[in-house]
Amino acid sequence: MSEQEPQRIQKLIANAGICSRREAERIIENGNVRVNGKVAQLGDKATLEDAIFVNNKPILRKEERSITLIMNKPKGVLCTNSDPHADRTVFDLLPPDLQRQRLFCAGRLDKDSEGLLVITNDGDLAHRLTHPSNQVVKRYRVVLHRDFNKADTQKLLAGTEYEGDFLKAEKVIPAPQAGEGYQRRLEVHLHHGKKREVRRLFEANRYFVKKLVRHQIGSIVLKNIPRGGIKILGKKDIERLFA
Repeated sequence: MSEQEPQRIQKLIANAGICSRREAERIIENGNVRVNGKVAQLGDKATLEDAIFVNNKPILRKEERSITLIMNKPKGVLCTNSDPHADRTVFDLLPPDLQRQRLFCAGRLDKDSEGLLVITNDGDLAHRLTHPSNQVVKRYRVVLHRDFNKADTQKLLAGTEYEGDFLKAEKVIPAPQAGEGYQRRLEVHLHHGKKREVRRLFEANRYFVKKLVRHQIGSIVLKNIPRGGIKILGKKDIERLFA
């Protein structure tokens, strides 16, 4: 598709490496995108010849190399590059040369969660990774505040309406029956990723998640990366995200 052919504004924003397409849609809905001086509406189209401003900053047409990396996100840092009040973000943990790039998170983890996080400037990749229709599996290990009742497994798999969202797990695997507290440890698989979905799913079933670690996305498993550390992904690694 050429630069002169109109595209949806959220796609232009994502391709510019400002944020993911889903986040761009939220920014548009909040009235923070202007095209040629007019506030944009969701569904509007434009080209890169138009004057597009996001949060009062113009989209730059500078060519940037595509960068995708994974991080072992530590607890206590935020997955945001748009909150001026955030004490510490995952981008503060990046090397200085990467901090200068226009990177964003392709699927977030909340402040109290940790583990595998994808950071990129490729809007199309982020959209493929986070859109439920692509069914990219994300695997989480959780520790609950009390022993898990196996009878509740079917409730997690069937799903439930909670706080205006339908939340469900694709698979629930109990921890091996070894080690202290194994009754409180589970592995949960999701194909999607609504806000705080794992935590809220357990809350809906009267459990509190004390610890949550995402340890796998697609075929990429978190290993040999220290907390706060990163690994730049090559083409074959990126393909494994969708395997």
